[in-house]
Amino acid sequence: MTAPDLDPDLLKAFLAVAEHRSFTRAASQLNRTQSAVSVQIRRLEERLETKLFQRNRAGVVPTAAGHDLRAYAQRILALHAEAVGALRARKPEAVIRLGVMDDYGTIVIPPLLASFASERPTVRVEIETGLTATMPARLGETYDLVIAMHPQGRGDGELLRREQAVWAAAAACRATAEDTMPVALYPPGCLFRQWAAEALDRAGRSWRLAFVSRTLAAVESIAAQGLAVTVVKAGTLPSRLRPLGARDGLPPLPMADIRLHRARHLSRPAVLLADHLQRGISEPATLC
Repeated sequence: MTAPDLDPDLLKAFLAVAEHRSFTRAASQLNRTQSAVSVQIRRLEERLETKLFQRNRAGVVPTAAGHDLRAYAQRILALHAEAVGALRARKPEAVIRLGVMDDYGTIVIPPLLASFASERPTVRVEIETGLTATMPARLGETYDLVIAMHPQGRGDGELLRREQAVWAAAAACRATAEDTMPVALYPPGCLFRQWAAEALDRAGRSWRLAFVSRTLAAVESIAAQGLAVTVVKAGTLPSRLRPLGARDGLPPLPMADIRLHRARHLSRPAVLLADHLQRGISEPATLC
């Protein structure tokens, strides 16, 4: 047999009548008509298959079953209010969608998000890392904020800092001009991939694409094992790798602008996060 459903609205009507000993006064408290309250009490009695009130000289008073239900009803409604309050407290003040390059999402951004979260704990930030070439075009649709890499002096958004692209490899790796150099890079659309290919071809350096991945961790691991040379930002050069340059027979690479892009209509928390990231990442632009 299915247990009867103790609807919180029915229990509230029951407690109001039990407290005031009057359908009229209970209806006034609940801002309902007396007949509506009477229907609720009758519905509750039908569900429980027992009479909950009786009339005497004092008015409408609970029966023995009504007395028992009163304590349960108070506990049920208190627990109901506690559950609603707890869940509402967990509801985020805002959800901010952030797109960023993989290396910044791994190295630069997490400490900034941690300090922001300590000040705005009810704000939830959803971060997506990857190639940022197409992210700014999806501002307002997929992202609220994007931190993207652009060729130096190009791109809109706020300039946060400039990063020098550098060749990098394992400490024991020795690049020689006589060998075809294996290179680990990112998929098409990545500036570093484009710059590396153009620089090596201009220099007449023999090379082959040995490994491709969207993630910094995978590319770094391949390079750290001495299996390939890669390209990284000088500011996020992994500790397992060392920079390579002209002494290693490698051509120079361009500098990149790191820019912050904001959607047109941002919530107040998103504006605060954007300003926080801007302060945390910015530094005087390096002139080449």
